[in-house]
Amino acid sequence: MDTTTALTADVLVIGFGKGGKTAAHALTDAGKRVILVEESEEMYGGTCPNVGCVPTKMLVHYSNSKRLEDEAQEFFANSIEGVRALTSAFRAGNFEALDGKDTATVITGPARFVDAHTVAVGQGQDEITVTAPTILINTGSEPIVPAIEGLASSPHAVSSTELTKAGALPKHLVIIGGGYLGLEFASIYRHFGSEVTVLEAADRLLPKEDDDVADVATGILAGDGITLVTGAVVTGVTDTADAATIHYTKDGATHEVAADAFLAATGRRPATERLNLAAADVATTSRGAIVVDEHLRTSQPHIFALGDVNGGPQFTYVSLDDARIVIDQLLGAGGRSTADRVAVPRTLFITPPLATVGLTEREARADGRNIRVARELVADIVAMPRAYTVEETRGVMKFILDADTDQILGAAILSIDAQEIINLVALAMRQKVTATELKSAIYTHPSSTEALNEVLGVIVA
Repeated sequence: MDTTTALTADVLVIGFGKGGKTAAHALTDAGKRVILVEESEEMYGGTCPNVGCVPTKMLVHYSNSKRLEDEAQEFFANSIEGVRALTSAFRAGNFEALDGKDTATVITGPARFVDAHTVAVGQGQDEITVTAPTILINTGSEPIVPAIEGLASSPHAVSSTELTKAGALPKHLVIIGGGYLGLEFASIYRHFGSEVTVLEAADRLLPKEDDDVADVATGILAGDGITLVTGAVVTGVTDTADAATIHYTKDGATHEVAADAFLAATGRRPATERLNLAAADVATTSRGAIVVDEHLRTSQPHIFALGDVNGGPQFTYVSLDDARIVIDQLLGAGGRSTADRVAVPRTLFITPPLATVGLTEREARADGRNIRVARELVADIVAMPRAYTVEETRGVMKFILDADTDQILGAAILSIDAQEIINLVALAMRQKVTATELKSAIYTHPSSTEALNEVLGVIVA
């Protein structure tokens, strides 16, 4: 006897991430019957409020608040409890805000396509099928576990999710990979009091940034006591009861480092493997990303893919903009697209943060641009007393300017409040505000933004 429950909706959303939930709210408010399927009750609201942006940035705040007299383990445990309390509140709020609407329903369980309009959730007697004329996929991304001997099976391996929830502070944390995730956790755990070693395969950290910016960032991390090993290729992991030994090669020689915990921060891939996309005839790339057009439609025009799952930049705010594009397709004029995105900023939340937008000097020169470069170390910026009032004078500000038009082509801001300053710079770039206009603007005092009054006039090249 078939006991499967069959439901229908105007729109089915798979995944409770930023893009999916934003679109679900808008569609429900417009009178659509929406069903949202989320694989785990621990992920209502998506990666950001549960295991990503919110908990990690909260840990940045806590770790930088630690005093010399604070006992490391106790302070860390209390910090994790604070994170748990906030993420639990966010998770409950996200669920109630959507499921509490009359025409919205949240179903918890793994979803897999049955055909191009139907997904099955759960299995056996608990299986539910949902059929809808429009489907949004917002399942995000998941960590890549590198094929290194002994890594996956090691009891000392920890995920980024576990690091935001674990109550015990590692004595020595080794991080494999010096990208955004790896460096953020390195900075967080070092400030909490762990010994931290970063093993990065590239010849230097932050290879996409200009050498001068990357050098300042590397100096800050090293100055905080983080051991940074570049050109390190990890070859294996062996375990004892108390520690893992990570084996690596560098400059033709073999080395090893012991740690009571290690994190493989070697990238993330779109979470599509369990969706059975073949049943819906939805095309994917060789990396598993769902192929989309500029309006985020897949190879099936009624199915859209939002956020990390479509292979785009892995940022919550990009997923939000994906939602705006899809909402415009379903409820608006349909003109908005990914081609509209200009000067999208990004921030690496080390301490102090590194925020960037647009072209680097290297990229601009390779492109044949006629440029000027404005640059100044934060410690030398007279017009930025805020850096001294908060006792954080490390860093550098750098701007790439078009010498013919005075337009800002790119910026790298490594300083206190960089994550805020970069939004103003990005807006100026989108609105064609010149460097001279930005330099001559009136800013509050004392603020970090007023550094622009000075730095944009310090032409070094």
